[in-house]
Amino acid sequence: MLQSLIFDMDGTLFQTDRILELSLDDTFNHLRSLNLWDTHTPIDQYREIMGVPLPKVWQALLPNHSNEVRKQTDAYFLERLIENINSGKGALYPNVKEVFTYLKENNYAIYIASNGLVEYLQAIVSYYQLDHWVTETFSIQQIQTLDKGDLVKKIIKKYDLTNAAVVGDRLSDLNAAKDNGLIAIGCKFDFAQEEELAQADFVIDDLMELKTILSKINNFASY
Repeated sequence: MLQSLIFDMDGTLFQTDRILELSLDDTFNHLRSLNLWDTHTPIDQYREIMGVPLPKVWQALLPNHSNEVRKQTDAYFLERLIENINSGKGALYPNVKEVFTYLKENNYAIYIASNGLVEYLQAIVSYYQLDHWVTETFSIQQIQTLDKGDLVKKIIKKYDLTNAAVVGDRLSDLNAAKDNGLIAIGCKFDFAQEEELAQADFVIDDLMELKTILSKINNFASY
């Protein structure tokens, strides 16, 4: 019987797309004002790598800039993301709170494991009051390896989880499940890619489909 679900945040619970372009434009406008950028904002390139830890994002988007500039850019981008969250410009995916309520009523423990930074995650959790349902939110900042599999392992160890599933939209989420012997549920949402979702045990188009999947898993386990 499944007892716990570990959710990704960006592209799974939170519609990052709503604030991504705004925040990235703000950031690259800032770089232009400092004469550190002179072309278009690389939004398409960011979409392709969405879900990887931010240090790796800036290595990809700013390959010819110093580590110091990347760190400053990262800090500015984080400020813009949080400001846009707190201004209500973001949104959860449809049915997040309904599904969380269902899970809690049926005694599932809910965790979040994200490649997002602590402050960013706290802003989302606070604005949408996700603490009402979520036991704890874990950030990639809390481990040294920047490997989501290790982050999920940290959750498993802390809460002594045995039967759990990881729900996410990118390969890092699905691999994190597989690496820890958990069920991988892929979300066919904004940033998802077909070849990555092929690695999932189940694929959903809407979070409400989790109810059916969990019922199937638990019915199978009871035989």
